[in-house]
Amino acid sequence: MSALQRLLDSGESFSEISIQRILEEAGVSRATFYAHFTGKSDVLVRLTYALRKSLLTLARQWEPGAGDAGAESFARFFEKVIAIHRAHQAVLTAVREAATYDPAVSDFYTADLGGFDEAVRRTLSAEQTAGRTAADLDTVAASRIIVWGGSQAIAQHIQEDDGGGDTALARELARIWWHGAYRRPALPPL
Repeated sequence: MSALQRLLDSGESFSEISIQRILEEAGVSRATFYAHFTGKSDVLVRLTYALRKSLLTLARQWEPGAGDAGAESFARFFEKVIAIHRAHQAVLTAVREAATYDPAVSDFYTADLGGFDEAVRRTLSAEQTAGRTAADLDTVAASRIIVWGGSQAIAQHIQEDDGGGDTALARELARIWWHGAYRRPALPPL
């Protein structure tokens, strides 16, 4: 797993890294590799597992606050999320890439965002039940939009920004989530 991490961090594309290249970098035999992994996608998924768990744990720890303090608290939360994504950019890029053609990685990636989506949906529903989130909010659609869209926004931002805009992105994500879903006013029917 460390060998794959090093190759990705050096700028190599996951699709272009062969198992032979991983074996050479790790200094292990093919038999040893296959005694522990089913293939290079398995290495990637296992490499990403701890990262996935830390992001989901972070998501489950966030609790909405009241008023604008909630948006500011959310911004600090997003700064942590962006920092984790930035620190593991090469691996996350590989996961997004492999998810487009590898069903095992796609399932892992989908479950990853699905877990975050579920956590956000539960929080939105609890806030709705408590009367702090608009009753007309469709929690399923809202969580899907903000989680899946937010993930893509973070990924795109990290590819294009050197880190100087991380605080601004975190603030805007927080405000969009907070004022667009968590504390948006009830809207008249369309």
